Order: sequence, then C-alpha cells, then structure tokens
Amino acid sequence: MTTSASSEHSALGPLLAAIRSPEDVKNLPEADLIKLAAEIRHSLITCLSRTGGHLGPNLGVVELTVALHRVFSTPEDQFVFDVAHQGYVHKMLTGRADRIHTIRTYQGLNGFLLRSESEHDSYGAGHAGTALSAALGMAAARDLAKEDSHVVAVAGDAAFTCGPTLEALNNIAETTKRFIVVLNDNEWSIDKNVGAIARYFNALQTHSTYASVRNTAADFVEKVAGKAVRKLAHKVEEGAKNLLFPNVLFEKFGLRYYGPIDGHDLPLLVRTFEHLKTLNEPVVLHIITEKGRGYQPALDNPGKFHGLGAYKIEDGSTDVSATPTCSDIFGRTVTDMAKADEKVVAITAAMPGGTKLEIFKKELPARYYDVGIAEEHAALFACGMATKGFKPFLAIYSTFMQRAYDMIIHDMALQGLPVRLCMDRGGLSGDDGPTHHGLFDIGYLRPVPGLVHMQPANEAEFIAMLKWMSTYEAGPSAIRYPRGPINGTPLEASVTPIELGKSVVVAEGTDVLLLGLGTLFSMAEKTKAMLEERGLSVSLVNPRFIKPLDTSVIERLAKQAKVVCTFEDHVLHNGFGCGVIELLSDARITTPVERIGWPDEFVEHGKPDILMKLHGMTAEAAFEKIIAHF
Repeated sequence: MTTSASSEHSALGPLLAAIRSPEDVKNLPEADLIKLAAEIRHSLITCLSRTGGHLGPNLGVVELTVALHRVFSTPEDQFVFDVAHQGYVHKMLTGRADRIHTIRTYQGLNGFLLRSESEHDSYGAGHAGTALSAALGMAAARDLAKEDSHVVAVAGDAAFTCGPTLEALNNIAETTKRFIVVLNDNEWSIDKNVGAIARYFNALQTHSTYASVRNTAADFVEKVAGKAVRKLAHKVEEGAKNLLFPNVLFEKFGLRYYGPIDGHDLPLLVRTFEHLKTLNEPVVLHIITEKGRGYQPALDNPGKFHGLGAYKIEDGSTDVSATPTCSDIFGRTVTDMAKADEKVVAITAAMPGGTKLEIFKKELPARYYDVGIAEEHAALFACGMATKGFKPFLAIYSTFMQRAYDMIIHDMALQGLPVRLCMDRGGLSGDDGPTHHGLFDIGYLRPVPGLVHMQPANEAEFIAMLKWMSTYEAGPSAIRYPRGPINGTPLEASVTPIELGKSVVVAEGTDVLLLGLGTLFSMAEKTKAMLEERGLSVSLVNPRFIKPLDTSVIERLAKQAKVVCTFEDHVLHNGFGCGVIELLSDARITTPVERIGWPDEFVEHGKPDILMKLHGMTAEAAFEKIIAHF
C-alpha cells in the first residue's frame, strides 16, 4: 500500500475497515452497529473534504443504509436509491470503503450508483423520480420468475413531487404484493422542498393527534419497539405521536403506511425492517432524518452541503472564486431585467441555488416560481404564462431539460410560444459524470422547428444574449451555458449587438475556417495561433447561434478555405458540427469538415482537463486534424 493509500485507509475506523461485504455487517454484534455508523460519518466527512461530493444527503442516511444491509441481503435483494447521490454509504458497506477517498475523481468511484461498478448496485440513476418505477419493474420480474427476494425503493420526500413517482404509486398495488418503499423525509432535495406534497409530509411529521389508529398499528408498535417508539427525535414536535396515520395519501394508492419514525434510531430501523420483511403487501415506511447529521456546518447550511467541492473540515468553508460563474451572472441579469420589465418571470424546478434564481426569489418573490422536481410541469407552466403575455425564463440544467422534451415540441414550438429555456451546465459537468453532463441538448433541440438556440463565447456576450432573449417574441428560444465561468471576460466588456442568426467574424483567411462555439471559442483561438505559426491563413468565427446558423457567412468562408473545423462542448452526433456539414452539403460546397467534440459514448466522470485530453478535445488535436489536409 502506498503512503497516500495508507493515509486514506486511516480515515476508516477499525469496524468500517473490516467491512468487505454486507455479510460483515450482519455478523457484527448489535452493539457495534452504532459505532459503525459513527465511523462511517467520520470517513465521509474526512474523505469528502478533499474530493467534494454529496455530503449532506449521505450523512442523513447512515443509519438507514446500515439497517438495510443488516436485514436484507444484496445482491439477491435489491435496493433502488432515488437519484442515488445518497449511495456513498451503500458503496462503503459493499466492499468499496477503501476506495471512498476516490469518489468523483477520474477512474475513482462514481458519485452515483452504477450497475457496472458493483453487483450490489442494482440500478443506476442521477435524476430524481426513477426509483419507484424501476423497483416496481424489478418486483414484477421477480414475481414472474417466482423468486423470493425483496425489493426496497428508497426515495426522498422531494421525489414525490415528480410525475414518475406518482405514476408508479398508482400502479404498485395492481402489480405486486411484496414491495417496500422507504420515504426518507428530511424536507430537502437540493434546496428546501416546496408545494402541497411537501406541506403534506410536514403535517404528518408535526400533527399531534390523529382521529384513530388501526388495531394493526397498535400491534406494530408493541411488536417493533414498544412505547419508546412514540417519541420522535429532532424534527418531530415533542409529545406522543401515533405511528400510523389512518387516512394518508399512500393508503389511497393501496400501500400500507408505517410511520413516521426516527430514521436515526438504528435498533428501531432494524426491528422495523425485520417486521416489514414478513409482510405480503406493499408498504411505505416514512422515516424522519436530518440532512447533514453529525456535521454542524452541513446542518447549518443543507443547500450548500447537498453537493459541493473540497472544504475545510473545521468550519466547512470553501474557496470562493472572485470570478462570477455563469449561474451567478444569469441570476443577477434576469433579476435586473425583471425589475425593468414587469412581464419577466423566473421559473425553476427545485433548483433556486444551483441556477442562482435565489437572487430573483429574494428580490422579486411575487414573480418567482419553484415548481419542485417537475420539469415537465415547469415547461407547461411556462407555456401557460407565455400565452398571457408574460416572459418566462425557465432555468433548468441541460441534463434535466431532457425530461421536458415533449413539452418543448408539442407545447412551445408548435404553438410558437416565447418561453426562454436557460440551460445551465450545458457541456461537460466534470465530477458529476454521465448522468449530469449536458452533452445532448444541441442534438435534441436542433430538429425542433422554429426554436432558436444560442451559446455565448464570453460572459459579456452571455448577458447580451439574455437581454436579447427578453425581446424575442417569435417563438421559443434557448441558451446553453457552462458550469462555472466561461473565460473571465469582464461583464461590462463591449459586445457586438446580437442579431438573430448572425455570427461574429473575428478574422478572415483563405486556408482554414475555424468555428468555435461557446466555451470552446478559446480553443479555436489557440488553434488559429498554432496554424498561423505554420504560415496558414485562418478565418475565425464565433457562431453565437446554433440554430439558425449564419448561412451566408459560413458558406462564403468555407468556399474559400481548404478545410473547415468546428469546436463544440457537446457530442459530435447531431451536434453543431453536424449542422455545419448539412449546411455545406445542401449548398453543394465540398470543403472537408473536421470536428472537435465529445465521442458517441457516455463520458465518464473526472476533471474536465483530464477528460478533454483523453478524448482529443484540445487545440493540439485540432491542429493535427487540420494540418493533415496540407
């Protein structure tokens, strides 16, 4: 073992270090389970301080995950974690504790669950609302195969604002008799949960008296934990609580409801699961947990510690860059536009912090809408507002906008409604990996008739494009922008006015045409310098518009060049470069086209500079492709 590996291994306590499989959890003396939970928390806080990650969610499910592995047996039994960002503890208990320090680093453990990473990861995910449907499919397959395994779906309260979750609830009782749903209720997704479902769960937590309790409820209380179980910790108000609420939402769907119970009482969780395991009916266990439990900075700031980079253990502080991110710029710019135009409204799907619409929320709350994790609804909601003359700016990550695709075609574009799609994390999302890379939006938006799509090459241009979008009323418009800054251009820098479908020609030449889209414009600039050192005459264009393309400029410069090269932070298939190839083909222009972009595969997680070099997305690689034509 190397010195570094030895150091990382020392972050594991003696009990955790001895866990090689879930069987080791089963073999521990019951008294050691709580000690194991403490060691897991210490390891998470220590290791994630170096790599970053989803600290808060994982600290909140330590006891739950230990209890699951104590009672059930993976991989024969399956656990399906909604979103799966809270799967770090599961990884540690299934033979990966000695690699937890590699989480979210290149060639290290993925920050979500992956079927290819372990046989114990029965289902991969990265988006919310998938667990109940997928787990129900597993249960149905188990029933058909006449197997005797258990399927447990673990979903946070925010997942119950998702359409797919409610669709699955509607189908569970009709499909199987053995199914366990764990509702992990901590009142948070990434940000504070909103809406009627969130209020409903809160009422279940805090209601001090209920009309009646089934006999089965009383039997359950005595069988599982006795009178002590009526006392819930932390989030539940003091006083006697009935474990079972007789007329809850879930029972209307045909699921027996148990809870709420303290999700950090490990012995109680174990006894509860042992009981639920014997039942022959679909059930919901409602547990109350604290996001960030065991680490005060995470408790004080749950939103920040949902997912973050490296931090200082002693106080949870992180390095703050003086350069504003695109999210910062977006939040500030749209808020300022709304102050000048009362028709501007802002909509997000449970991500005011990530999109920085928290700025808008604070300063203009009456025109701010958080609809929860419900991207389809968010898109339709925006369409409705647009029909009444308002100017909705819909801020959703590129990867999550995929969920609203039907609405973009059927409701926005077909009706010509001027909804502004603001797609944060457009391009590689680095450490988050393939579930979060925004590498497909050009491909899925390019075929949509009447939709305008843009990407800025610097921060000042980003602001100019947002302002232009507020004036564009002919139909839907979209803008993709990266996680973090673009290139640090001063926000007040002068910008060529934005005109529909018009690019910016930076330089004209006769040998090579370079089209550098958005964040990769700087790569095109570097490639230009390298080519000019070899004596070549180079045209350089900032396309600005993905759709419509600047046909006249591209055709003119391509005709006089010997080779064209496109640059995009997107997959090559059906990307920006494909649009250029189609344009030239339709115009019967035969100049060859080289493309720099991501390959036809799901790109792994890791630092962007590592991944870009690995996949040939560098100025040097572009230079080699181009120079081969001379």
